[in-house]
Amino acid sequence: MAKAHPRVMIVGGGIGGLFAANAMIANGLDVTVYEQAPALGEIGAGVYVTPNSVRQLERVGLGGAVEKFGARVGGGSRYLRFDGTPIAPVQVTDASGWNACFGMHRADFIELLATPLPTGVVNCGHRATGFEQTDDVARVTFANGVTAEADVVVAAEGIHSELRPHVFPPSKPVFHGTIAYRGLVARERLPGWPADCWEMWAGPSKHFLTFPVRHGTLLNYVGFVPTDEQMKESWSAPGNPDTLRAEFDGWDPRIGDLLTQVETCFRWALYDREPLPTWTKGRLTLLGDAAHPMLPHLGQGANQAIEDGMALATILANTEHATLPDALSAYERLRRERVAQIQLGARQNGLRVDAAHGDLTIRDAELRAHAEFRKQLYTHDVVPDAKAAFA
Repeated sequence: MAKAHPRVMIVGGGIGGLFAANAMIANGLDVTVYEQAPALGEIGAGVYVTPNSVRQLERVGLGGAVEKFGARVGGGSRYLRFDGTPIAPVQVTDASGWNACFGMHRADFIELLATPLPTGVVNCGHRATGFEQTDDVARVTFANGVTAEADVVVAAEGIHSELRPHVFPPSKPVFHGTIAYRGLVARERLPGWPADCWEMWAGPSKHFLTFPVRHGTLLNYVGFVPTDEQMKESWSAPGNPDTLRAEFDGWDPRIGDLLTQVETCFRWALYDREPLPTWTKGRLTLLGDAAHPMLPHLGQGANQAIEDGMALATILANTEHATLPDALSAYERLRRERVAQIQLGARQNGLRVDAAHGDLTIRDAELRAHAEFRKQLYTHDVVPDAKAAFA
């Protein structure tokens, strides 16, 4: 008997998995989330949320929560040279002029996504270790001995996804010779620092980014520096504040003022993967970093995971049991090309900001021209395309 509302299992309770659960519920689907950590949560750091995903957060009733938890980024945002010389304004609106760029504390983002979910939807302490499927059902086994079944399984457990090799043969993440030092500073310790600006100081060879989170009460900073040291991809490896200060010694004095306030920071090695030729096998599909881990140089990792979740929920809401594998293939076709372009675009933008070709004048002109790309990126609405993808 055909099922109008398939049972969906999401493996991974990060931003992508939790948003996808909200989108599934908003579209009338039965969903369960399994997360390997003993409790939901994120370390203290920022994530940049842009109009293309805020549009989807509003669709599932979370627009007010974004306003409540976030810090809206305004029109004073800009690129600067390492010494503080202005280069260009930063695009913060879509093509219609809608400004919906927000700085968000990751822990706040997890909370706003988890809070609306009904009791019992999220199950922590479940690390996926195995997968199998038949023509009718998909099963995931977990390290705690539990086996769960669903009509569709969505792997959303990040760049080191345990389920990804069941879709495509294993491959190594690509290290890009950069380490990012990340952390938060209370803005009250930085008199005169704007509460609503995204600012990037562009090197050569390195760059420094700040934006506000939590209503502008905290300033998120990231210092991107080159390295020959390969370290494991991690959000939470400890960093040395003195090393960070030395990397940006002699830059704009504002950066020095900020870094004098840094007592602890995290160190994050930048990895991505080559775009995958396929995301789906039968009743299993990939979402977010499990499908398309990307460098942070376009600020689109979380935003593209949110687009994935809304696209998948939209397609599955109009799918019967017998055609679920075809629906997952339609989702893949819809999303794969767009995110591959953004993956590669993030690589290119990192090289651009760091003036990899050596000419700062050319680099500055490219940053000014980059506004049009961001405008189109932010204007995209995944829902109309998803409705057409499996009509």
